[in-house]
Amino acid sequence: MDFFSAYSPLWLAGLVCALLLTGAVAGILAGLLGVGGGIVIVPVLYHLFTLLGIDPEVRMHVAVGTSLAAIVPTSIISARAHYKRGGLKPELLKPLIPGTLVGVLIGALLSGYLSGQVLAAIFAVIALLVALNMAVERNLSLRDGLPGTAGTGVLGVFIGSLSTLMGIGGGTLSVPILNACRTPMHIAVGTGAALGVVISLPGALAYLINGLGADNLPPATLGYVNLLGLAMIVPVTMLTAPWGARIAHAINARLLRRLFALFLALTAVRMLFGAFAL
Repeated sequence: MDFFSAYSPLWLAGLVCALLLTGAVAGILAGLLGVGGGIVIVPVLYHLFTLLGIDPEVRMHVAVGTSLAAIVPTSIISARAHYKRGGLKPELLKPLIPGTLVGVLIGALLSGYLSGQVLAAIFAVIALLVALNMAVERNLSLRDGLPGTAGTGVLGVFIGSLSTLMGIGGGTLSVPILNACRTPMHIAVGTGAALGVVISLPGALAYLINGLGADNLPPATLGYVNLLGLAMIVPVTMLTAPWGARIAHAINARLLRRLFALFLALTAVRMLFGAFAL
């Protein structure tokens, strides 16, 4: 109660609106661009927690854990929508699952030892690379189809571990990788949405467990999952994720990709400077 009474009703209303808008944008982008809603949710929560004066040592962990929890329903709905439109091929998804799960385990273990500053820096650097890839829009073509069992396993570990550390869905990293294997964009996006389920469910559970007993957590937080943020974001992402999937099959999203790349780059740079200014 003391926490909420410290802010004016107008300020709290603005906070709620920011969380609702975050959910809407995250849901649409998850379906439209295959980048995973976490690439929006994490930086927004991180900056909101900064404004609220949350302890720097836990603010990034809570942002990541809350994002992973929010991605669970979004990924399920988005993957289902893509599957209905022929954008999800189980034969492409299945070989990636074992390595991805190993990667999630590695990322979850590392997150328990890394400081909030390091987590923020990792997110910022990878987000900058993602923004550059989206802005350039030159798909690197390496081969036809996924590599052998060992190579696919390594790709899964890479996708799962970094996605868990960053609090993002699988699409952010898997879509450009699948494109490099000459996978059509709509198939890559659908597969990325499905990988989001594989990553977010165990990842969110790991952050919840890792954060039990942590000090200086925000109010209404279970482990490293903020229940207030989750309650504001999830319903909106569930509503808007199918919209993004429909739009992805109907329009050329080139301009939107570039605008989002600019937003992501600016956000990442701000997070990087903020992390090292702590």
